[in-house]
Amino acid sequence: MLIDCDSCRIRGASCAGCLVTALLDADPAGAALGAAEWRAIEVFARAGFDVEVLPAEPTARPRTTGRRVA
Repeated sequence: MLIDCDSCRIRGASCAGCLVTALLDADPAGAALGAAEWRAIEVFARAGFDVEVLPAEPTARPRTTGRRVA
């Protein structure tokens, strides 16, 4: 199975709820995932999915100009 975010039809709009995002953005200790999420991951693992979690590269933060819009 190949998961390619570049070809995802709902990329951007649904990234926050995506399992791939949860796996890739989680800290190494897994503190960001609750019991329900860990159970879901276990179900995928038992179904034969093989997920290799690679360390995430730091993302660039958007630069702000210091101006505020009223």
